[in-house]
Amino acid sequence: MKQIAILVASSGSNAELANEFEQRLLTAGVNSHMILLDELNLPLYTAAMDKSNPPMPMFVEAAHQVESATGLIVCAPEYNGSMPPVLNNFIAWLSTRSDDFRQHFNGKPVALATHSGGGGHNLTTSMRIQFAHLGANVLGRVAIVNSKKPINHATIEALVQGVIQ
Repeated sequence: MKQIAILVASSGSNAELANEFEQRLLTAGVNSHMILLDELNLPLYTAAMDKSNPPMPMFVEAAHQVESATGLIVCAPEYNGSMPPVLNNFIAWLSTRSDDFRQHFNGKPVALATHSGGGGHNLTTSMRIQFAHLGANVLGRVAIVNSKKPINHATIEALVQGVIQ
């Protein structure tokens, strides 16, 4: 059965964008889990912190949801022309929790989306590079929403179809 994890790297407009994806998945009869990265309150990843192996029960559940997902949707704001720190930090923790740093992403379709005050193109390029490096199959189409560009429902539907096929 298809299971999609929606990574949400902010609590504002990108959470609303993630809700659009979640509704489309529900309409398509596909299970999804929304992972609000802000709410995980992960400590900043460092080598020293990694060695102390801090207890993070919410992270363990989120990591399991990503690992068991058949596809991913990532909704994140552009942060200084790149990925937001909360997303980088989550990926850093995921990539160090097993012997294979690609374990959570390898071979999975990943859709990229942003509601950004900026153009969002630098972010989607950064995310494309990151997730491709992790072995994901990043979809070619992206959803970019901002004050001058509203949600394109055809794009949302195409991305949903891309991650569930």
